Amino acid sequence: MPAIEVFIPESQIQARIAELGAQISADYAGQTVVLVGVLKGSFMFMADLCRQITVPVRLDFIGTKSYEGTTTTGQVQLTKDLDRAIEDEHVVIVEDIIDTGLTLSYLKLLFAQRGPASLKVAAFLDKPSRRRVQVEGDYVGFTIEDKFVIGYGLDYDQRYRNLKDVCVMVG
Repeated sequence: MPAIEVFIPESQIQARIAELGAQISADYAGQTVVLVGVLKGSFMFMADLCRQITVPVRLDFIGTKSYEGTTTTGQVQLTKDLDRAIEDEHVVIVEDIIDTGLTLSYLKLLFAQRGPASLKVAAFLDKPSRRRVQVEGDYVGFTIEDKFVIGYGLDYDQRYRNLKDVCVMVG
């Protein structure tokens, strides 16, 4: 097992998610918001975020695949679609990381065709230096440099998702 070191500690993560939850709650006051988690990486962020939101929340998930190990394939595959329609709903896509922008761009186009009342993005991490497609998050936890990060839902070959902190592998 490679050595890992903490990059963003759990306490900082939780404080930032509380801020994002308050912002989303204020933006959607009096409305219901549909959080759509992008599997698998967003599950921890989405769980913590939805507990910080004070307006009514409905949850759904969508599955995509665009990486093999640490390398992007450049193609986005839909592996699981939504369980319910999002027409006339206030939708927030919950993403673990905006990296190349390919997955998020694909999802925004797909969802826009389904007629939501509004469509925004909550991204735990944003790595703008890696963009291939220009796309932005509306609610961003942390903007980071070009490091391969693991933990807090983010994986390396399906491992390390369970770490409480965001970490980097060293050595």
